Amino acid sequence: MISIPHKAKQFLTFLVKLLIVGGAFYFIYNQLAHNEKLDWNKFLELLERKKSFWGILFILYFSFFNRFFEILKWQNLAQVIEKISLGKATEQVLSALTASIFTPNGIGEYGAKALYFEKKEAKKVVFLNLICNGIQMILTIVFGTIGLMILGYGKWVLIILGISCFFFLASFLFKKIKIKGYSLDRLFEKINEIPKAIHQKNIFLAVCRYLIFSHQYYFLFLAFDVDLPYWTLMGTITAVYFLASSLPTFQFLDFAVKGSVAVYFFGILGVNEWIVVFISTLMWFLNVVLPVFIGSFYVFKFKSKWKS
Repeated sequence: MISIPHKAKQFLTFLVKLLIVGGAFYFIYNQLAHNEKLDWNKFLELLERKKSFWGILFILYFSFFNRFFEILKWQNLAQVIEKISLGKATEQVLSALTASIFTPNGIGEYGAKALYFEKKEAKKVVFLNLICNGIQMILTIVFGTIGLMILGYGKWVLIILGISCFFFLASFLFKKIKIKGYSLDRLFEKINEIPKAIHQKNIFLAVCRYLIFSHQYYFLFLAFDVDLPYWTLMGTITAVYFLASSLPTFQFLDFAVKGSVAVYFFGILGVNEWIVVFISTLMWFLNVVLPVFIGSFYVFKFKSKWKS
C-alpha cells in the first residue's frame, strides 16, 4: 500500500473541503443569476412596498425552526449509536446538507454524516439517516394525499391508495426474499430494535417540521397578496410538495422542480406565475442556501473519525 505523507493528506483534505464548499456556492449562484423566470425588478418593487422588519423576522423564524427540528430529529436518532450534543448534531446536519447539495436527491448526506462516527458504525449511520428522512417522506405523502383530496383530485388519490396498498401487500409477501443478504424482514427487525420512545419522538418532530415549512410557504403567499381560502392554499402547498418530492432531483435544483409543479397547480387557481416562482425560490434560499452558508463553516473545520 502506498503511504501518503501527512502534509499531503492535509492538503488533499483541504482541497476536498474547498471543492465541496466552492461547488455548493457555484451551483447556488448559477441558479439565482441565470434563471430567466426570475424578474428581480418586480421582486424588489414588491419588497420595497412590503418591507417590514417584523415580517422578515417572522419568516426567518420559520426557517430557523425548520432546520432546528431536523437537527433535533438527528440528535434523537443518533443516540442509538452514541449521545451527541445539540451543537454536534447541528454541525453534522448542516455540513451534510452542504456536502449533499449537488448530489442526486441529497444522497451525499448519508456519507457525510457517516464520517462523523467510527468507520464500523457507517452502516448504522446510513440506516438511521434513512429512518430520519423516511418519516419525512411518509408525512409528505400523507399530507399531500389529503391536499389532493381537498383540491378535488379524487382519481389521483385512488391511484396513490392503490399503489400504497400494492407495496404494503408486497412487503409482506416478499419480506423474506433476500437480495445480496438483505431482506425486508431484516429491515423490519432493525427498525423494531430502535426503542419506541425514539420512534415516537422522531414522528412528533417530523410532524412539527412539516407544519413549519408548509406554513412558511403559506405566509409567503399571503405576503405576496395571494387571496385564497386557507384550506385551498394549504391543500395546494401539500400537493405540490408531495408531487415535487416524488421526482428525482438535486438539492440545488430543488426550487426549480418545486417551482415548476407549483406554477401548474397555482396557475389553475389564477396565481401569477412570477409570484409562484419567486416564492419557490425564496423557500429554497431560506431553507437550503442560508443553512449551506453556515454548513460551509463546519465543512472547513471537519475532522473525520475514520482512521483511513
